[in-house]
Amino acid sequence: MSEAVDYIIVGAGSAGCVLANRLSENGRYRVCLLEAGPPDSNPWIHIPIGYGKTMFDKRVNWGFYTDPEPNMLGRRIYWPRGKTLGGSSSINGLIYIRGQQQDYDHWAALGNPGWSWAECLPYFRRLERNDLGPGPTRGTDGPLYASSIRARHELVEAFIQSAETHGIARTDDFNTGMQEGVGYYQLTTHGGWRCSAAVAYLKPARRRPNLEVVTRAQVTRVIMEGRCARAVEYRIGDQVRTLRARKEIILCAGALLSPQLLQLSGIGPASLLRRFDTPVVRDLPGVGENLQDHLQLRLIYEVTKPITNNDQLRSLWGRARMGLQWLLMRSGPLAIGINQGALFCRVLPESDRPDIQFHLGTLSADLAGAKVHDFSGCTYSVCQLRPESRGHVRIQSPDPLQPPSMQPNYLDADLDRRTAIAAVRFARRLADTAPLKGLMKREYRPGRDAESDSEILHFCREHGATIFHPTGTARMGPRADPMAVVDPRMKVHGIDQLRVVDGSVMPTLVSGNTNVPIIMMAERAAEFILADAVQPPTAQELAA
Repeated sequence: MSEAVDYIIVGAGSAGCVLANRLSENGRYRVCLLEAGPPDSNPWIHIPIGYGKTMFDKRVNWGFYTDPEPNMLGRRIYWPRGKTLGGSSSINGLIYIRGQQQDYDHWAALGNPGWSWAECLPYFRRLERNDLGPGPTRGTDGPLYASSIRARHELVEAFIQSAETHGIARTDDFNTGMQEGVGYYQLTTHGGWRCSAAVAYLKPARRRPNLEVVTRAQVTRVIMEGRCARAVEYRIGDQVRTLRARKEIILCAGALLSPQLLQLSGIGPASLLRRFDTPVVRDLPGVGENLQDHLQLRLIYEVTKPITNNDQLRSLWGRARMGLQWLLMRSGPLAIGINQGALFCRVLPESDRPDIQFHLGTLSADLAGAKVHDFSGCTYSVCQLRPESRGHVRIQSPDPLQPPSMQPNYLDADLDRRTAIAAVRFARRLADTAPLKGLMKREYRPGRDAESDSEILHFCREHGATIFHPTGTARMGPRADPMAVVDPRMKVHGIDQLRVVDGSVMPTLVSGNTNVPIIMMAERAAEFILADAVQPPTAQELAA
């Protein structure tokens, strides 16, 4: 290892892999990428359906749990997060979604110039290689594949036709900014393999002599000199090491660990830091606050025909057939994953754009990644797109190896509770609409005993779970915003040479899956960083 490099990137997740590629691309700067987990050599990472195997694998998954949730019957919710090259892009559900135009226009309206949909669109196009071909909102020569599901599934087709009966139009492209519709998801796959951020961005850059990638290296704090970030301390096994940055340190550890690192380094709410005898470098009350996540409500149905993954996985011949399809043709269930059917629509009368999202999965289990049921089944998952409930991430100890306290406060807001009830009711109406009705034998969960609003809400509290999109804990905003942590160029307010680039800087959660938006944000951040290296910001820009 070098003792000093130009740029230190902490975390090899979706954003970290992008930055490692882009900052080392011109050969001018020495870049070091530090990742707490191992290399992405586990074969289940690369087989699309393999996230069922990595969901609980502590070798490549942090396997966090929230604090007991007061609005979820005191349950501690399991939060898987990637701990390997590629981060969560190596263990996620592969869904390729950008969000809605209004999400980004709202960011700009909150005091973040440059973050409107029109200004983000060129970066979305730059990152993607979309098999739908050229279009005004699509890219075709980027590093990240957006692949359509070509094989048609009887269950998904019935789902689409039933949605059309309710006036929801079929679409092949949910990523134009106008998201409403029903169809098949596009996936981050190529040729039957997962296309993680590590595959798309890091792998092509690994041979560059100016890029060092260090795995199993957990960063424990940022070393400050006054209000300037100078170095990081990290652990490999029992060894504690230090690495200095000549230019910048960029935290890409995700919405749970980036705020923890800031707090451990003396940047955060002063009252919290003093509680653990951490010297206060910068009192930033927004660090760790504003936590948002999508809560998924998993309705499960028994299906009338043996056409689900449950049926294939329960028999030796079915498993062999799946394996042969993938081995010989890189096709079949192993090449697709679980969630195929997509639906974005409105359920609240006051909504002027889609407020819920469906993931239709062609298998069922009591918990995502758990053993499938012994009947033909499907999972009919629905989530609210823009929850108003807010939580927090806070250190519980000065020990950097102890996970922080995570409290999402699901269903805390009245809007979220109303949306959850309306979403379940709409899901049931859809399941009771032909032709889908003919395939739905019985509602296994929540079951027809749950009919009143209070009974449906109890089901949501008892069985609701994360759909793996925690964000917002180091939110982007102008200096005048007392809860903003980073500026629109993702620099930490009041700290030199330190940025945060990951899902934690989202001011508000986007309407959909977060992997692709985070990659877009990292593409933008790379431009900011390289531009600042050549032409440092003016005093006026620093004061903004």
